[in-house]
Amino acid sequence: MRLALIAHDEKKPDIISFARSRLDDLERFDLIATGTTGKRLREATGLDIERKQSGPLGGDMQIGAEIADENCDGVVFLRDPLTAQPHEPDITALLRICDVHEIPLATNLASADAVLDELVRALDGESS
Repeated sequence: MRLALIAHDEKKPDIISFARSRLDDLERFDLIATGTTGKRLREATGLDIERKQSGPLGGDMQIGAEIADENCDGVVFLRDPLTAQPHEPDITALLRICDVHEIPLATNLASADAVLDELVRALDGESS
């Protein structure tokens, strides 16, 4: 099962904290991430993460393509709602493709825990 991890600059400390607290669960997934997020997570946790381009350079679109190709089962995207992003159209497209393909999407820490809990249950063969 593949899980994408993305975080805006102001949310990178939060995704690192999340990954450290859920390390045992995250190690069970094939992880993909946008460039800088993946680099920082790998350095902080040692997780094996396939890195795409940085979000503004097309990484969000690369993860969207993985979803469209049915190669991604969930997304944790810690967004900074208070800062304008130069690649907002790409972000909107990624959120839309998650909706179109019914991919669980977490955009804050509370929903990240909920999405990860559900995906772990699916790995374990449990129904919700």
